[in-house]
Amino acid sequence: MTPARPRAVLPVVSCTEKERKEDAMSLFKKRGHRPEATVDGVLSALSHVMDPELGRDLVSLSMIRNVTVSGGDVSLDLVLTTPASPRKSEMQEAVEKAVLAVPGVSSVDVRAGADVQAAKDPMEGRRPVEGVKNILAVASGKGGVGKSTVSANVAVALGKAGARVGILDADIYGPSIPTLLNLNHHQLMGENGMILPAAADGIKVLSIGFMLEEDSPVIWRGPMLMQALSQFLHGTKWGELDYLVIDLPPGTGDVPLSLVQMTPVAGAIVVTTPQDLALIDVKKAVRMFEKVG
Repeated sequence: MTPARPRAVLPVVSCTEKERKEDAMSLFKKRGHRPEATVDGVLSALSHVMDPELGRDLVSLSMIRNVTVSGGDVSLDLVLTTPASPRKSEMQEAVEKAVLAVPGVSSVDVRAGADVQAAKDPMEGRRPVEGVKNILAVASGKGGVGKSTVSANVAVALGKAGARVGILDADIYGPSIPTLLNLNHHQLMGENGMILPAAADGIKVLSIGFMLEEDSPVIWRGPMLMQALSQFLHGTKWGELDYLVIDLPPGTGDVPLSLVQMTPVAGAIVVTTPQDLALIDVKKAVRMFEKVG
């Protein structure tokens, strides 16, 4: 019969009651301690989130505003340069991810909005339109390429994105905007010597077509055209607009040329079709905008 092996005896380390309490409190602190989130910590994390188009961080661009921290809950405003930004969702997700990685943060509420800034005029002496931050000119080298359709779609898309938008149909010889926006029977009205634009889906609309009988041609020479364009721009109660989209006549004649000479244009869209003849004409329109700024 094999004799039983002696059991291993573990050493017993004695400790005082005070030591046991200190060990227990230390363990409790390690398990229960949570770092506190701070506004500075949130801003520090967001200073590493870059605007993909501007190449700078969101904090230095003042795109992060109204940061509040309550316990582990963080809320802030993400202020974009335009409500129509195609990177809006991407940037919002990047902000949420960066904030949630901050120690002590358990939730984040990112309110995405926009603060549209007026474009800087590279030339002096041009008269801005009162209340209008940016003018977008839509032009073409020749007619029939879809310029007015593009103008209407750009205005509607900006409006749906949350921007304050107006559209001026300056295509004197073929105004199409009233038809596209279902305003064919609108009667032009005024107030205190100013033209009141029509409204369509929240967009302010003015067209030379409002002044004409159906199928009536416009037989105006250069000075009359310039006077009408100036009245439409500066004699209309546009109110506060982020964007005024201007549907220009085709070509590089008096109206497109005068527009870019008399008022600052933030950007231009030149519409064409893929035919060789259309491309030849559209190059002339692009060069006009490049030369006159």
